[in-house]
Parts: sequence; structure tokens; C-alpha cells
Amino acid sequence: MLNKTVHEALNAQIKHEIYSSYLYLAMSAHCESKNYSGMAKWLKVQSSEEYGHAMKLFHYVQERGAAVVLQAIDQPPTAFGEPLELFKKVLAHEQQVTTLVTALYELAAKEKDYPSQFMLQWFVTEQVEEEKNVSDIVDQIIRVGDTPVSLMMLDRQLGMRASK
Repeated sequence: MLNKTVHEALNAQIKHEIYSSYLYLAMSAHCESKNYSGMAKWLKVQSSEEYGHAMKLFHYVQERGAAVVLQAIDQPPTAFGEPLELFKKVLAHEQQVTTLVTALYELAAKEKDYPSQFMLQWFVTEQVEEEKNVSDIVDQIIRVGDTPVSLMMLDRQLGMRASK
């Protein structure tokens, strides 16, 4: 059985992961409207991954014999600026998720919930990868600048991202 405090925190994290999916879907729509179809595809894949993270937590809570309590999801913004600004927002969001995951891991450790700690280690590792991937994109956009040809090439490259 799940510890009550950890249970509540896991349900809150499900909400955060679903919000991340929703946010990246909104960012994808923004990119599509600006004719950055490759960036839009990258963000759709990211949205799908975040939904998968929520479902991983969802199933874990159920496996531990606890109830999943879905919480209201905030509406994401609709405008995100140009690619550099947008991907800086993605990076900031991933850093925020890392903070949430770290706090959740620390809570599981404090409550001596070893199964949850073990499961959350996957999320800790995943966040290192997430931040690195987005940081690399931000660096690439800074390097290529805002010239249309450079952004078009980067957009094409990001559009090659495949789902996991």
C-alpha cells in the first residue's frame, strides 16, 4: 500500500505530466501556425512522451493498490514567440519538472517508500536526458541565428525525430 503523502504527491505528478503533454501540444500548434512543421512534429512527439510519463505514474499508483485521482489541468498559453524563445520556455519547463521529480524522489526517501524510490529513479534519469536534448536545441538555434535558411534546416532536422 502506498504511503498517503507519497500517494497524493504521485497523483499531483500525474497532473504535472499531463499538463506537460498539453503544453507541448499547444507549442506544436503554435509552431505549425508559423510554418515550422519540423518543430511542430518534435513537440508532438514530446507531448506524446509526456503523456506516456503520466501513464507510467498512473499504472504505478494502481499497481500499489491506490486510487488515481485526476486533477484539473490548467489551460496552456497559446503564444510562444519565435523558435529560440519557445525552446527556452521548453527548457525552463523541463527544469521545473526536474525540480518536481527530485522533490517527489526525496519525499519517497523520507517516507522510506523504497518501491516508489526505485520507480522514480527512472524519472530522475529521464529528466537528465530531457534537459540535455532541449538544451542542445537551444544551443543550435543560438548558433544558427534567426536567418530563414538556417531555421529551415534546423526545422527539417527536428522534424526527423521519431517516437520512442
